[in-house]
Amino acid sequence: MIDLAYIGLGSNVGDRSAFLARGRAALAELPETVFLTASSIEETEPLGEIPQEKYLNQMVVVETALSPQDLMSHLLEIEAREGRARDVRWGPRTLDLDIVRLEWQTVDEPDLHVPHLELPNRAFWQRELTELRGAP
Repeated sequence: MIDLAYIGLGSNVGDRSAFLARGRAALAELPETVFLTASSIEETEPLGEIPQEKYLNQMVVVETALSPQDLMSHLLEIEAREGRARDVRWGPRTLDLDIVRLEWQTVDEPDLHVPHLELPNRAFWQRELTELRGAP
């Protein structure tokens, strides 16, 4: 099944803009996937209680024939290539990639929820979705 995937990108370590750019480039290279468009980049405060730098956030839309599980596996591989460490929950990240929503599918599995469970709590994701999908 071909679907539209809305993928959130975030970075708050090092050259944040460069990490986002490499993330977008890697997404454009995914198999069975076409990069469509990207939202504006927004600087946001970090979530959680760990002291850290501000994030740059952006959302992209890709058209993909990958299953949500395969897409998530690719996202985790991209994060790892960019030095993402998963040692502290809600900690600093070189590159964070999340499937925020899919246009035609939902997923409710132990390791993957689409739409992302935090979507209602992240105003920047809501703004980016509105920008990408157009105002109602």
